[in-house]
Amino acid sequence: MADPMAAAAGAQPEPASTVDYRLVRAHVLHRLKSGSWAAEDVCDAHPELVRAGREVGAAAGEPCPVCEGGSLSLVSYVFGPRLPAHGRCISHAAEIAKLARRKGRFTCYEVEVCPECHWNHLLRSYVLQPC
Repeated sequence: MADPMAAAAGAQPEPASTVDYRLVRAHVLHRLKSGSWAAEDVCDAHPELVRAGREVGAAAGEPCPVCEGGSLSLVSYVFGPRLPAHGRCISHAAEIAKLARRKGRFTCYEVEVCPECHWNHLLRSYVLQPC
């Protein structure tokens, strides 16, 4: 799943620097659909993540896999030198490109979140590459 914010910024990561969590996501959803886990076990997004998904997240263009009624949002957080310990929530694609040009190693974490049912899952992480 490509991130529209990263694509728009031209900061697509090198394949070797990307960790993709789609298999973990598929396993979690399988456990949920099979009844091994309840929705309450996986719909536990922190209120700040839900707020970020609602206010600054990019539309994922697909429905929530849990409640099937909400639209997923993609939220990106960047961690690195001279950033807050809790990272920086990215609200515009240009921010990723700007951070990629700075000295130091910056890592971006992309999370999908449903503002309706609070489903959330880490989709991928990658090291920002200079533009």
